[in-house]
Amino acid sequence: MASSSGNDDDLTIPRAAINKMIKETLPNVRVANDARELVVNCCTEFIHLISSEANEICNKSEKKTISPEHVIQALESLGFGSYISEVKEVLQECKTVALKRRKASSRLENLGIPEEELLRQQQELFAKDQFDNLDKHTQWGIDFLEKYAKFVKERIEIEQNYAKQLRNLVKKYCPKRSPKDEEPRFTSCIAFFNILNELNDYAGQREVVAEEMGHRVYGELMRYSHDLKTERKMHLQEGRKAQQYLDMCWKQMDNSKKKFERECREAEKAQQSYERLDNDTNATKADVEKAKQQLNLRTHMADENKNEYAAQLQNFNGEQHKHYYIVIPQIYKQLQEMDERRTIKLSECYKGFADSERKVIPIISKCLEGMILAAKSVDEHRDSQLVIDCFKSGFEPPGDFPFEDYSQNIYRTISDGTISTPKQEGMRIDSKTTVGKAKGKLWLFGKKPKWSVKMGPALEDFSHLPPEQRRKKLQQRIDELNRELQKETDQKDALIKMKDVYEKNPQMGDPGSLQPKLTETMSNMDRLRMEIHKNEAWLSEVEGKVAARSDRRHSSDINHLVTQGRESPEGSYTDDANQEVRGPPQQHAHPNEFDDEFEDDDPLPAIGHCKAIYPFDGHNEGTLAMKEGEVLYIIEEDKGDGWTRARRHNGEEGYVPTSYIDVTLEKNSKANTWQLSLLEQEDVF
Repeated sequence: MASSSGNDDDLTIPRAAINKMIKETLPNVRVANDARELVVNCCTEFIHLISSEANEICNKSEKKTISPEHVIQALESLGFGSYISEVKEVLQECKTVALKRRKASSRLENLGIPEEELLRQQQELFAKDQFDNLDKHTQWGIDFLEKYAKFVKERIEIEQNYAKQLRNLVKKYCPKRSPKDEEPRFTSCIAFFNILNELNDYAGQREVVAEEMGHRVYGELMRYSHDLKTERKMHLQEGRKAQQYLDMCWKQMDNSKKKFERECREAEKAQQSYERLDNDTNATKADVEKAKQQLNLRTHMADENKNEYAAQLQNFNGEQHKHYYIVIPQIYKQLQEMDERRTIKLSECYKGFADSERKVIPIISKCLEGMILAAKSVDEHRDSQLVIDCFKSGFEPPGDFPFEDYSQNIYRTISDGTISTPKQEGMRIDSKTTVGKAKGKLWLFGKKPKWSVKMGPALEDFSHLPPEQRRKKLQQRIDELNRELQKETDQKDALIKMKDVYEKNPQMGDPGSLQPKLTETMSNMDRLRMEIHKNEAWLSEVEGKVAARSDRRHSSDINHLVTQGRESPEGSYTDDANQEVRGPPQQHAHPNEFDDEFEDDDPLPAIGHCKAIYPFDGHNEGTLAMKEGEVLYIIEEDKGDGWTRARRHNGEEGYVPTSYIDVTLEKNSKANTWQLSLLEQEDVF
């Protein structure tokens, strides 16, 4: 019965407190025991109701401890708002009393615990509070790790977008040239295209950087962050479980202590009751015996509770020592190692972030060096020569205007010091015809011909083009036809070999099935040969005309070296150059003999000079031996066979290997030999 009454006391308000409250509130009124019991039950029920509501409010607020604010909110939600002001006053009084108790160390002094032990317990409690700080710190570390991972992700997106924009830029400005595009490739254009290629490679390296960062840094960070969260959660759960177990031990010890304290008080009361009855002469023996039995019972229960309290206290002290000296330090150490590993992982990721960029620096440097080399490869002279070769027409420059003498019909006396013009019908020049012809020769520098203004349809022999352009077009067509002929020849050889294989091994195929294809190939070869022959004939015609113009231009250049007043065919001097050209036919009865004599006496003009890079023996017929560093005249360029025709200063001529010499062509390749000799001597010496 006593045990059951003790359990009821644990679940209710102490009756002593209720009795004190009744006496303070109603000092002159006597309250029955049943009424007192009813008041106790009502107070207990009220406290349970308020506690349940406050607990729900605490859970909704995601808190672990019920605070005074939660109790006040529970009173307001249950309709006891009128009590709130008094509750707040009582709360303030409790805080004041608690503050005074903390200041007054009488209770601690009565415990008999030394100051060092109190300091140790205070440090242990402080270590318990540090568990929450470590919780916050480890959470901050994970948040910082994820923040850096987000930074790396954004950097990867920047690199990817940058590489994509560079590739789009290169694609936008890359040339879209068809195979038939014959636009001359200037060195500046080629350099720009090479720069675009290097820039495309550079964009590829930016993609490599993004890929390396994504694989080595971002991916590793995300995986490690997930593992770190799992490990942290496990360690914190272990710490909370250890703390909960220690709290449970403390509650058990505290309950046993309270029971022991309560039984001791009950035993003291029983002893006082027994002593009073024992000293009371009016008490019966039965009452004394009953009081004595009650005393023995209370004393026995006090001893049992004392033993239980001692066991619980010993157990709690052992668990507390284990908690603060073994379990919690171990958990703290694991959290410390976890945080250190996080720091090391961040350091590795920082290094990997930089290494991703450093790995591509050599390749990026090569790309930049390629751009610099492309810039250095720009050659303005070569570009100018390409323009000249592209637009070179091959037409002759216009000749001199003839002198038109209008004084032939005027009769006057010819003095010895005058310049006279023979009165001959054959030398009379029609002014309209002459002026018209002269005007017709000015188209290159003045008025353009009709074909240059309004181009007609392209002809098969390219006769609508200027001579030089026509020669280039014909040469290109001949080269293309030769390549097609070579393909057809290779195909014919392959068909013949296949036919032989089929004839030797009939199971592999029918030889007759290849005959149509072979016939078609032979027909294509004949057609291509005819086309090549026809184009070569046109090319020979064009080259012949160009050579004739070159000879005439060469003869004109030599004639211009003579002084303005020269000897006429009759032996007299005249200032009119056209009179000599337009003289009677009998004065030049043998023009062919004159041309042959001119070709035999005058060597080919020099079109440049060269310097020997390597020595050449020249044992073969037609070759010219040379020493290293020797300077020679160039009289004929390399036609594509690897040989250049050259001449020494003593007039010895021959062919030398083009790869053995450093060639310098003169700007005016049509100048006469005497002028080129002077230019070459200046260049050489």
